[in-house]
Amino acid sequence: MTMRPDWDTYFMDIATAVASRSTCDRAGVGAVFVRDKRILTTGFNGSPSGQEHCDDVGHLLVGGHCVRTIHAELNAIIQAALHGITLRDSTCYVTHFPCLGCAKALANVGLARLVYRDDYRLDAHAAGVLEKAGVLMERWLPAAGRDGRGASRAASSPGEEGAPGADGEAYGS
Repeated sequence: MTMRPDWDTYFMDIATAVASRSTCDRAGVGAVFVRDKRILTTGFNGSPSGQEHCDDVGHLLVGGHCVRTIHAELNAIIQAALHGITLRDSTCYVTHFPCLGCAKALANVGLARLVYRDDYRLDAHAAGVLEKAGVLMERWLPAAGRDGRGASRAASSPGEEGAPGADGEAYGS
């Protein structure tokens, strides 16, 4: 008998598939917004429509960061806006913890829950914005011994004492 993945695993798998469309190889990020177990919108990090991609012309680095692309979370929010979809009270499944700018945008859409896989550059300031906005943050980890099916949560949330990035520094920078 095959075990079906739980909902968090299912949507994180979709976020991972969405990330495969990324056009910047510095970090392939995918985001999926969900409400009531229904996908509302998706996004990946890539250049604005009609503009050159990192994969084609290289990175546009400013201060050590590629600024050619729009982040996955923001691309998903833009798609929702273009199609008249509200993201209020939704869950965002994202492959990488959001940067400060994306955290502010997520707070402003009225996000209820953030489920992230990688704590890449985890920033306590970004976590603080989400916490103050009442966003429940959970790190998704594949359950051990079940072929990646099922999810477990990290013991600490972003910004908690002892958690990566709790000192205010970007994690992994």
